[in-house]
Amino acid sequence: MDAMMPTAAHHPPQVTLWEIFALFCKVGAIGFGGGMAIVALTERMVVQEKQWVTAEEFLHGLAFGQILGPFSLNTCTFVGYRLRGVPGGVLAAVGFLLPSFLIVSLLAWLYLRFQHLQLLKKALAGTNPVVIGLICAVVLDMGKKQVQGLSGWLLALAAFAAAALLQINVALVLAAGVIWAFGRALYRRRLS
Repeated sequence: MDAMMPTAAHHPPQVTLWEIFALFCKVGAIGFGGGMAIVALTERMVVQEKQWVTAEEFLHGLAFGQILGPFSLNTCTFVGYRLRGVPGGVLAAVGFLLPSFLIVSLLAWLYLRFQHLQLLKKALAGTNPVVIGLICAVVLDMGKKQVQGLSGWLLALAAFAAAALLQINVALVLAAGVIWAFGRALYRRRLS
């Protein structure tokens, strides 16, 4: 399905609540590296592999998730809700959190018990380049699909600079993007 088709034309496939819970348990169990790394994994699974939602719908969920706090959890919840309403959203969130809770609890216990070992310190330091690579991969993949034209690329670069370099709150960056898009649409409408 074309990623540029309107979301209203896309009807999500019939997915069982168990499938939603199982997929997000998998994301929660194998995803690591923070929000964007989790988002990259989720996008690959629900958009590319399962085709449960379109790339455009996924980006809308990601945008909503950015506004409200822990965006990787919110994005998973959005996908579950899009597929099966409130029960789907709840099961996606629980499925995503359950493995993380269990794994982090176990790792915290192990770390507190064996934190003095140099091998553990080196292993933890080795994960940083992998996380950066995953984040770069998702940015490039989503950018190629969704950013079009010179103005789109300039807006994307400005948003990146504002959030990453100037440390402006992501909600403010999103609000500025919405205002810019509305202003541009009004300007184009007056010209036509």
